[in-house]
Amino acid sequence: MMKLIKKPIILLGMLVMVFTACHSPKTNQSQEAFFTWEDSYKRHIELTKAPERIVSISPAITEVMFLVGAQNKLVGTSDFCVYPPETEKIAKIGGMHNINFEVLLSLHPDVVLIGSMISQKDVEAIEKMGIPVICIVEETSMEGMADMMEVIGRITQCEEKANSEAAKWRDEVKGMRQENTQDTITKKKVYYVVGFGDTGDFTAPKNTHINEIIELAGCENVGKTLSSWNISREVLFKANPDIILIRKEDKDAFCSQHPYTLLKAVKENHVYPIESGWIDIVSPRNIKAVKMIRNIKNDYPANGE
Repeated sequence: MMKLIKKPIILLGMLVMVFTACHSPKTNQSQEAFFTWEDSYKRHIELTKAPERIVSISPAITEVMFLVGAQNKLVGTSDFCVYPPETEKIAKIGGMHNINFEVLLSLHPDVVLIGSMISQKDVEAIEKMGIPVICIVEETSMEGMADMMEVIGRITQCEEKANSEAAKWRDEVKGMRQENTQDTITKKKVYYVVGFGDTGDFTAPKNTHINEIIELAGCENVGKTLSSWNISREVLFKANPDIILIRKEDKDAFCSQHPYTLLKAVKENHVYPIESGWIDIVSPRNIKAVKMIRNIKNDYPANGE
């Protein structure tokens, strides 16, 4: 009697094993994600398919998308995404802190890419609309820009171009760092004017991408000892910078206003206007700022120390 019971049970067990063997791989394959990543907010991100409609709320991400050839997937950007000029033709969804969620939803994005300026409340609001959000925080290190290029290349399926641009970027930065170690000239003190006047003086402290730009250029950032963006007049005049960088539109006002007229760099005509897009935001154009400062530094002795 026992033999009659055992045979059907064994047969049933074999059928279960066959069924599992045939169907498990197919089930796993269907669940395989296109893109998985731990984003800058330490959240596990998973995209089931390649996004074709992307909204970028970060100027840095928008620039990188154009750089790697993924601009055709951009259906929306923030009001602050103004470079390259072609961004004018792309729908705007508002600023960093006043997102127009109605416009955003109308664009039917597959994913929204954000930087560090978007609040958690806004992230949650976007996700409640059923739209995935990936945070790629702007790096303070120059090498971090290459990492951003590679991640965006993966998301946009432009990996070959992105990896190529990232490799070029790393090689260029590495070359500059090596050159700095061989530089025997005393480092010039550089002051970048973020703000000035009656409201106070502001410059870039140590843990910022602007500090990184100045140091990569082989110079010393006047704000390197600061813990905030505010700098006292006492500290500024004690440093008495060799070189002053300022946004193009602010140069004349700064150079004609007391007490800045007493600074050595102002007296000796070492105040240089710079394109704000090269230095104010983290972007692939930061390398232009580095090269500009390096050229100023290298020419400085010829202009008279």
